[in-house]
Order: sequence, then C-alpha cells, then structure tokens
Amino acid sequence: MRQLYIGGAWTASASGEAIDVVNPATEEIIDRVPAGSPDDVERAVLAAREAFASWSATAPAERGKLLAAAAELLKERADEVARTIASDMGAPLGFALKVQTLMPAGVLASYAQLAESHPRESRVGNSLVVKEPVGVVAAITPWNYPLHQIICKVAPALAAGCTVVLKPSEVAPLAAYALADIFHEIGLPPGVFNLVSGRGPVVGEAMAAHPEVDMISFTGSTAAGRRVAALAAETVKRVALELGGKSANIILPDADLGVAVKVGVANCFVNAGQTCTAWTRMIVHRDQYDEAVGLAVEAARKYTVGDPFDEATRVGPLVSATQRDRVVHYINRGQEEGARLVAGGTEPPLDRGYYVEPTIFAAVEPGMTIEQEEIFGPVLSIIPYTSEDQAVRIADGTRYGLSGAVWSATEERAVALARRLRTGQVMINGGKFNPMAPFGGYKQSGVGRELGEHGLDEYLEIKSLQL
Repeated sequence: MRQLYIGGAWTASASGEAIDVVNPATEEIIDRVPAGSPDDVERAVLAAREAFASWSATAPAERGKLLAAAAELLKERADEVARTIASDMGAPLGFALKVQTLMPAGVLASYAQLAESHPRESRVGNSLVVKEPVGVVAAITPWNYPLHQIICKVAPALAAGCTVVLKPSEVAPLAAYALADIFHEIGLPPGVFNLVSGRGPVVGEAMAAHPEVDMISFTGSTAAGRRVAALAAETVKRVALELGGKSANIILPDADLGVAVKVGVANCFVNAGQTCTAWTRMIVHRDQYDEAVGLAVEAARKYTVGDPFDEATRVGPLVSATQRDRVVHYINRGQEEGARLVAGGTEPPLDRGYYVEPTIFAAVEPGMTIEQEEIFGPVLSIIPYTSEDQAVRIADGTRYGLSGAVWSATEERAVALARRLRTGQVMINGGKFNPMAPFGGYKQSGVGRELGEHGLDEYLEIKSLQL
C-alpha cells in the first residue's frame, strides 16, 4: 500500500486502512492508497503551517524555478503518467497523454513564469496596494481530470507563496502520487506540499473545517461543494468552488450545420462524457432539427468504445461501477419522460469494464431530467428552438452556468449571442480551450476562477498601505 506525503516525507496513515484503486476497463484492483484520517489531516495542516513563513518569504523567482523544474520533470515522465491515468480512470491513452498530462505540464510551466511576473503591488492615490499569499490552502480534487485539476490549484497556490494540503479523489488518486514524487525529487521544501488520500466525508470535511486552513479550493459536484462551503463558513475561510455544468451548444441557422454537429458530438463524448464543461445540450433551430439529429447519430457511430490502450478506442470506460450505474439510470429516466433514444442505450457494449455506449436523445424538451441535470457520461440531448430569445432561455434554463458554445456564419452574430448567456466560458465557432484564460462558472457552477492570472489572484490577499 502507498503512503501519505506529509512534511517532505512518505509516512503511514494513522488509520491503517486502505482504499482499493480499480482499473475501470478490467475491474481489477491495481493499487491501494491510505484511507486517511482526521489525525492525518492535522499532521499535514500543521506541516503546511510551519512551512508557510519561509515559503511565503522565498523570492518569487526561486519559487518559479522550482515549479519550472517540476514542469520539466513532468514532461519527461509524461508517457508514464499518461499510462497511470489511463489505468486508474480509463481515459484513452492518446487523450491521457495530450490532455490529461501534457496540458497540465504546460499549466504548471505557466505558473512558473507567473510566480515572478504577476504584479504584486500597485498605487491608488496615497495608498500602496500589495498582494500577499493567503496562507495554508486545502485542495480537494476530482477523478475526471486527476492531474489537471490538481495542477489548476496547486500550481497557482505555490506560485503565490501558499502551502498546500491536497486530497485527491480516492477513485483515481495515482496521478497525485506521481506529482508528489516529482515535487520531492526537485527539492520542494518540506511541508510546502502535502498529500493526504482518503474519502471526502472524512479527509475532505476535516480539511474544510480545520481552523488552521486559510482557504479551501474544491472541484466536484455542486452538492459536495455546498457541503464544503458550509463547513468552511464556520471559520470564515476563503472558498473557491469549481462545480457542475450542463452546457448548451447553440447552433444558429446560418452556421455550418455539419461542422457544428460534428464538433458538438465530439465535445460531449470526450473523456467518456466525464467533463464538467461538456456540451451535453445541443440546441438547434426547429427547421434544421431532423437533419441535425441524423448528423449526430452518424457522428456517434464513429466513437469506438474499448480498451484505453487500444489505438482505435475513442471512448473508454466510465471511472467506476457507481458512475456507470448513475449514467444508466439517467438514460432510463430520459426514455421514461418521453425523450426518443436515437443512438446508444443501456446495454453494456463490452463484457467487462464500466462502459456505456455513446448515447443520443432526440425529442428532448426543456425541463426534462436529462436536460436539467448533470449526467457526467456520454449522453447528448438535442433540443429544438424557434427564435434566438428562446435559444437563450433554454441555454440559461438550468441551475448551472459553466460553459457553452455558439455557432454562426459570422463571428459578430455569435459573439453577440454569447454575451447574453449566463455562463463562464463560451466557445465561438469551435474556438479552442485556452489554459491561460479564466475558467469558472456562474450560478451553481461555482465561485472564483482558475487558470492564468485570475487563477493566481485567488490565492492572494490584498492589503492597503496608506502612505
């Protein structure tokens, strides 16, 4: 069994209990990690508190050098880390390398630069306004992007001068261990980064409630985020939440329908649909609706389900039996409420593994469960509209506001519609994800922003000195 990483050393958990790590493609146990305890959290938080004074006083350039060294070592080990991610959460290997490993390495490198270049002082009249590190940060991360979501929190926190206690998802924790190894090898000072694996109701809640934790940054479900925020409120600590999504892909009548549908299907099915920003609702003008459904079904046929290590695979397994059962429940619910299943369904596509066939629903109406709730699997709902105002109402008609897309023949028209949407990001005509742009949501999709300078500011306090 693996150990915890506290105070610059690997150490056994006080609980003595283990959590099995299961390969979702084979259903076999591939590793075991400690089921951490509140006592483990106590040790980790105290280690982070002790390290904070010296780390926050370390020159930003020196912090940046250490982060740059970590980014380079991560790049060198990218193939190994990608194989780890493909094994413990099921992402196809090519995707695990490019998106799940190399992209986080790039984000880590960006914070190595921002550690030194990000402005920390400004003048307002007779006041000097300075930015200082928040303090001890507790980070709780999910399983769907098990390294990227860690880097999005740990890299800016360390660049800002904060120290960190990380709880990765117990479902897919192995990438966190790979990162801890890297931080250890590049000589990150003891206590600056600490890793406590375990379950959310035990380790996560102890972190959120701990009085010596100055900030909690959480990525996961909206329900869990509400619990984290409630616990954090008892000690009035800073809270950053990156939560669920039910993103809309609005295709205007003048858009290239074939391209918009093809890219929309790809976005919905990437990472087996286990992406908070996935465009799970395709909103198409009623005059083009039947054609769009046909194009979507045709596109879905090209998404081969299979072993993450098979080059032909485009959709791997869901991360766990629990997640698979959740998705199957929603597919059944969609049919019960009158939506028309036009691709996929609930039948297991393979004899072994937690797989779900890429699924598409037509005849979906606003308010249906599959149109309102985050499914977190390869399930697409196609919804008709008759006017732009109606399209906006449908897009904004859920409790979420994380991402979305707009397609039009003219960028000006697409941008004008995108400005009306209550959501944190909008891709215009297939615009690519930008890891330097602020990432976060409106409404119940979260509080705060990650990535780039905005992500760094989350970990900085502001002080005003009147001169």
